[in-house]
Amino acid sequence: MENNNELTMPTKYDPATIEKGRYDWWLSGKYFESGADETKTPYTIVIPPPNVTGRLHLGHAWDTTLQDILTRIKRMQGYDVLWLPGMDHAGIATQAKVEEKLRNEGKSRYDLGREKFVEETWKWTNEYKGHIREQWGKIGLGLDYTKERFTLDEGLSKAVNKVFVSLYEKGLIYRGEYIINWDPATKTALSDIEVIYKDVQGAFYHMRYPLTDGSGYIEVATTRPETMLGDTAVAVHPEDDRYKHLIGKTVKLPITGREIPIVGDDYVDMEFGSGAVKITPAHDPNDFEIGNRHNLERILVMNEDGTMNGNAGEYKGLDRFQCRKQIVKDLQGADVLFKIEEHMHSVGHSERSGAVVEPYLSTQWFVKMQPLADEAIALQSKEDKVNFIPARFENTYLRWMENIRDWCISRQLWWGHRIPAWYHNETGELYVGENAPADPENWTQDNDVLDTWFSSALWPFSTMGWPDEDSADFKRYYSTDALVTGYDIIFFWVSRMIFQGLEFTGKRPFKDVLIHGLVRDEQGRKMSKSLGNGVDPMDVIDQYGADALRYFLSTGSSPGQDLRFSMEKVESTWNFANKIWNASRFALMNMDGLKYEEIDLSGEKSVADKWILTRLNETIETVTRLSDRYEFGEVGRILYNFIWDDFCDWYIEMAKLPLYGEDEAAKKTTRSILAYVLDNTMRLLHPFMPFITEEIWQNLPHEGESITVASWPEVVEEYSDEKAAAEMKLLVEIIRSVRNSRAEVNTPMSKKIKMLIKAKDDEIKSILESNRAYIERFCNPEELTIGINVETPDKAMTAVITGAEIILPLEGLINIDEEITRLQKEWEKLNKEVERVQKKLSNEGFVKKAPEKVIEEERAKELDYTEKRAAVEARMNELKNV
Repeated sequence: MENNNELTMPTKYDPATIEKGRYDWWLSGKYFESGADETKTPYTIVIPPPNVTGRLHLGHAWDTTLQDILTRIKRMQGYDVLWLPGMDHAGIATQAKVEEKLRNEGKSRYDLGREKFVEETWKWTNEYKGHIREQWGKIGLGLDYTKERFTLDEGLSKAVNKVFVSLYEKGLIYRGEYIINWDPATKTALSDIEVIYKDVQGAFYHMRYPLTDGSGYIEVATTRPETMLGDTAVAVHPEDDRYKHLIGKTVKLPITGREIPIVGDDYVDMEFGSGAVKITPAHDPNDFEIGNRHNLERILVMNEDGTMNGNAGEYKGLDRFQCRKQIVKDLQGADVLFKIEEHMHSVGHSERSGAVVEPYLSTQWFVKMQPLADEAIALQSKEDKVNFIPARFENTYLRWMENIRDWCISRQLWWGHRIPAWYHNETGELYVGENAPADPENWTQDNDVLDTWFSSALWPFSTMGWPDEDSADFKRYYSTDALVTGYDIIFFWVSRMIFQGLEFTGKRPFKDVLIHGLVRDEQGRKMSKSLGNGVDPMDVIDQYGADALRYFLSTGSSPGQDLRFSMEKVESTWNFANKIWNASRFALMNMDGLKYEEIDLSGEKSVADKWILTRLNETIETVTRLSDRYEFGEVGRILYNFIWDDFCDWYIEMAKLPLYGEDEAAKKTTRSILAYVLDNTMRLLHPFMPFITEEIWQNLPHEGESITVASWPEVVEEYSDEKAAAEMKLLVEIIRSVRNSRAEVNTPMSKKIKMLIKAKDDEIKSILESNRAYIERFCNPEELTIGINVETPDKAMTAVITGAEIILPLEGLINIDEEITRLQKEWEKLNKEVERVQKKLSNEGFVKKAPEKVIEEERAKELDYTEKRAAVEARMNELKNV
C-alpha cells in the first residue's frame, strides 16, 4: 500500500488519539502471526506466562516490552517470528483469590465441593485472561494469539502427565514421608523456593529436662517451645565428656511425663548452647534425619491449619502461637523453663499467604533432583550451553543447581494439574499412568495437585505441541531463541525449564536468557502494597502513552540491573516523542506531495545532506550491533542523540535553507533525504515506540502496509562520507562558539554583528567559503570575513576551534559601559546573597540547632554565590581593561 502523501497527522502529539485502534489494526492485518513464509528462518520467544490472579504490574510491562523489542526487530530483519502468548493457572495464588471471593460471599470451597469450586475458578480465570489480553494490547505487544496457551489447557495437561509418568518410571519421582515446608494458611506444602526468610525478633527458651532416675537434669533450648510436646529424644555429641555417661539413659518430658531416650549423634554441635538438643522428628528437618538414624517415633502435634492436635493433650485446639504462650507460662510455673533469651532469627514465611511456614511431617510427592541437576550443570561446559546475559547470573544459577535438594511437587489444593496417581479402593495398590485405570470405579485418584512450577517448567516445549514430536510447531520453533525474565525467578523457573528441557527434548530450551532486575521506586525501594508506592502501568499509559512508558522502561537501565521508576523521566520521554512528532510534521509539510517512487538521493548534496546520511549509517550500525547484545539502554541513548541533536536540532534547521530557497533541484534532493532519513529513523525507533512510529510512517511516502513488517534499515556504504562529517563538525563548532560568545555578553542572536574567521590553511578556508550560507544563517553576521591572514582587532572576543579562530569585534557587539553597569548590578545582587548566607552560617545558634542537612545546603549556597560573584567580577575587570 502506498499513501497519497496527504498529511493527516494532527497538529498536536496526543498519544491517546494516535494509539486508539492501532493495535486492533495490527491484529486484523495479521502482522504478528507466524508461519506465513516458511522459507524464513524461525525466531522464537515464549512469553513468561503471567498469573491469572490479577492485573499486570510494571515488572510485567518491562519484561514484555523487552521481548516485544526483540521480536519486532527480528520480524523486520526478515525472520519468521513466533512470540507465543499464554498465562499460568498459578495454583496457590489463584485458589487463594477465589477462596477469598467465596469468603466475602459467606461460603467456603468445602460448601461447593471440588468440582463446583474448580468451575468457579475457571470463571475467575477466563475473566482475568480477558483483562490481561486487554493490557497486552494497551502496551502494544506483537503476540501471535493464534498460538496462545494456558498451563491448564488440554495439550499442556497431556504433557504434564507424560512427564510425571516418565520421571516416575525412571525412579526420579517418588512418594515419601518427609519434613516439608507447610503453609497453615493455605494448608498446602511449599517447595523451598516458595519460602521467603525474614529476620524476626524471637527468643531462645532454656529448659531443664529431668533425668528419669532422679540424678539431675539436662539443659536444652528451643525457639519453638510448642513443639516439645512432640519430642522423642534428647541428643548429645558422643564425644562430649559432659554427657557421654548419659547416652542410653532417659529423661521425663515435662508436661507429658513421657520417657524419651538420650542419644549420641555427630550432628550435635558441642560448642553451641548447652551441647544438648531436643529432637522433634515430626517438626524439624534435621531432627527428622536424626530420628531416622536412631529409629525414633515421629509424633505430629499440629493440625494442617496450625492448631494443636490430640497429641498435644490439654493444648488441643489452640493455635500454635497461643499454645506457645500458654506452654511457656506452664513451664515457668513448673520451674522447667529457667531463662528466656531474646534472639533475632530468620523465619520462613509463605511467599503466597505471608503465613509463618511450619516444618511439618507429611507424605508428599518429590522429584529426585541430583541426576537432573547434573545434566543441567554439564550442559554449561558445552558449546550449546544456555547463555546468561549478564554472564554473572550463570554462577548464580550453577551455585543453586550444585546445592539442590529434592523438589516437593505435591500441593494440597483443588486448582491445578491433579497428580496422575490412583489408589485401589480395596488393596491400596498404587497405579501411576497418563490415563485413569481401566476400571476407574475401583480406584481413587490422589487428591493433590502438582506444584505450579512443574507445568511452567515445560512451557518452552509443551506450548509447541510436545509430547507429539511430529508437531509442526515443535519441529519448527523449538528450541527457542531467547527468554527474558527477572533475576528473582532464576531458581523458580529458569533452572527448572533447563533441566526439564534437557530431560525430555535433549536440547536447551532457549539459547539466551536476558536477565533484568526489579522495578523500584525513586528511593530504590521495592514496590509493595504496604508502602503504597506501587504504580499501575495502565495509569502511566493513560497519562503519557504506551510509547513513553515503553521507551523509559527499555532504555532506563542495563541488563541485570534494577530500574528506578520516575514519573518525571516518563514525562521527559513524552517530550522526546513530542519532539519527534513536531519534527516529522515539519518534514512532511515540506515534502510537497513527494511519492515513494520519486525519492531520489542521486542529486547534488550539501555538506549537511552528506553528513546526516553518514550519521544515519553510523546509527544503523550501532543500534543493530547493540540490539544484538541486548544493550537497550545504550541503544536508547544513541537513538535519542541522533534524533534530537543531529536530525531535529541541526539537519532540519539546515534543510530550511534549500526548502525555502529558489533552487528546485536542491529542494528535491532535500525532500528526498528528509523522507529517506525519517523513514529509516522510524524503523530503528519502531521496536521501542511502535505507535508513534507507525503513525508517522503511514504519513511518509512508503511501500508496504505497515512498519511492523517493513525491512530493518541497513547501512548503505555509498552514503558514508567522512570528509563531509568532518566539515560539518567544523561548522557546528563555529556556530556553537558564536552562540556561546553571544550568550556570554548578553547579545541576542537577532542582533547582527561583525564576524571574522581566521582559517588555518587554504583547505579550511575553502570549506568555510563553500558553506558560507550556513554560517550566515546560523551566526547572523552583519559582515563576514573568511581568510588565512585575518588581523585581530584590539577589542575583540576570540575563540579557538579545530582548524580556525573565531573573532568577534566588541565594537557593535556590545556597549561596554552598559554591560559594565549591568554586571555591576549583578555583582551587587550576588554579593548580598553571599553576605546573607555567611551571616547565617556565622550565627552559633543556627549552626547548633539546625539539622546537618540544612547547614550543608547553606554551605553549598555560599560556595555557589561566591563562585558566581567571582566570575562576574572577573568579566567586569576584563571589560574595564579593554
